[in-house]
Amino acid sequence: MKHDKLIKQAARLAEPFCVTKGEKFRLKDWDPADTTGVKNKQHAQSILDAREGVLNHLQEKLYAQDRWAVLVVLQGLDAAGKDGVIKHVMSGVNPQGCSVFSFKSPSTEELDHDYLWRAHKCLPERGRIGIFNRSYYEEVLIVRVHLTLLRAEKLPDEMITKHIWDQRCEDINAFEQYLTRNGVVIRKFFLHISKEEQKRRFLERLEDPKKNWKFSMADVNERAFWKDYQEAYEEMIQNTAMKHAPWFVVPADNKWFTRLIVASAIIEALDELHLSFPDVDKTKKKELEAVRRSLIARKD
Repeated sequence: MKHDKLIKQAARLAEPFCVTKGEKFRLKDWDPADTTGVKNKQHAQSILDAREGVLNHLQEKLYAQDRWAVLVVLQGLDAAGKDGVIKHVMSGVNPQGCSVFSFKSPSTEELDHDYLWRAHKCLPERGRIGIFNRSYYEEVLIVRVHLTLLRAEKLPDEMITKHIWDQRCEDINAFEQYLTRNGVVIRKFFLHISKEEQKRRFLERLEDPKKNWKFSMADVNERAFWKDYQEAYEEMIQNTAMKHAPWFVVPADNKWFTRLIVASAIIEALDELHLSFPDVDKTKKKELEAVRRSLIARKD
C-alpha cells in the first residue's frame, strides 16, 4: 500500500510537465525555475529517497517479466543536468537492468549510415531501462542550428530541402511508433534551463578545481546561438510530442527538482505496465519442491 501511495504521488507531480500534443506548445510558457510546491532541496531529496525503493522494485519486475523495455531520452543544453539526473535518479537501480549511452559527434562509420542507425543499435533489450544522454533528436537541434553538420552527413543534394526538418520529425515519429508497437516504452525529457542559470553553472565549473574537467570553451560559444536553440527545441516538441512518446518539459534551474520530476515520470511509466513477477507453472513448482527436499536432506 505504501508503494501505491508513492506511485500516485509521483504521477501527480510529473503530470503538469507532460506534453502529449505539441500544437499549442510554447516554450515561453514554461518556467525553468518552477518547483510546484516542493519547498527546497531537502524536501525534494526526502521524496526522492522514498521513491528509490519503488523504482528499484518496479525495475526488478520489469527485468523478471522480460516483455517490455523502457527508453529514457534526455535532451538539454550544456549544464542542464543530464549527467546528474542519470547519477541520482538511477542510483538505486540494479546495473544489470540499466544501460546508458551518451551520443556525441558521430564517427566516420556512423556518418556512413542513416542518422537513426547509431541510436537503433543501442536500444535497450526487453526487461531493461535504456538511457540516451542526448539522442537522435540532435538531428533536429544542433544539426539544424549548425548546417555545416548537415553537410557532413553526406546526404545527396536533392535530399536537403527546406522541408528536411519537418521530414526528420516525421521519421522520428514513425521510428518511435515502431518502437512502441514492439514493446518499447518511450519517455522523453527536455531539461529546460535558463540562460542565467547556465552561466552560473559554467562559472562554478571554472571556480571549482573538481569541476574544471567539465568546462569546455565550445559550450560557452554555443551560448551565442541561444535563441536558435530555443526555437529548435520548441519546434521539436511541437512536432514530436505524442501520447505514446510524450515529452516532459522539466524545469532545470534547480537540479533537485529536475531529478525528482524525472524519477516520478519513470515510476509512473513503469507502473502503467502493470508489471508482475512471472508465474511458475506446476511442472516448475514440482521441480522446485524436489530441489527443496533434496537440500533439506543433505548433511553438508
